Amino acid sequence: MTPEFSRPLDADTVSESPRTLEIGADEAERRKLAGRFRLVALDRLAATVTLARRAGIIHADGRVMADLVQSCVVTGEPLPAHIDAPFSVRYVPETPGPAGEEEVELSEEDCDTLPLENGRIDLGELAAETLALALDPYPRAPDADLTLDESDTETDTGPFAALKALKDRMEKGA
Repeated sequence: MTPEFSRPLDADTVSESPRTLEIGADEAERRKLAGRFRLVALDRLAATVTLARRAGIIHADGRVMADLVQSCVVTGEPLPAHIDAPFSVRYVPETPGPAGEEEVELSEEDCDTLPLENGRIDLGELAAETLALALDPYPRAPDADLTLDESDTETDTGPFAALKALKDRMEKGA
């Protein structure tokens, strides 16, 4: 499956001399990514990437910038957000993984190491994944706590209404 925002680059074109590239998602790509990440809107997605090869490993360092709208997890209210997230990733040649069900322990450095896939790097997918990691997983509107407090006082609706009524009856009977 081709990612929504694909900017493939042949690994053979990366040399020891650092090279900086700028990429950006067009409207159709941003719309698809907004769906993938459950965003109300993705108004801008751009990345600056500096690539260099050192000892056979490709280093990709840069920043992802995005303007987007998420939904408050409590109220559903649209919440605009700006992302400016750095990344530093190493691409290594593909190697066969461990045999069977062998457990593998990864170091912190290994978490930012990706295999070259078919001798290519997808800078667009790198930017999209960096964006995903930078998103607030539980965006909340400033008045979300008030909304939660109001819903707690409603005794005749909601999943805990019957329990509250039972508790109230028990307290009156005791």
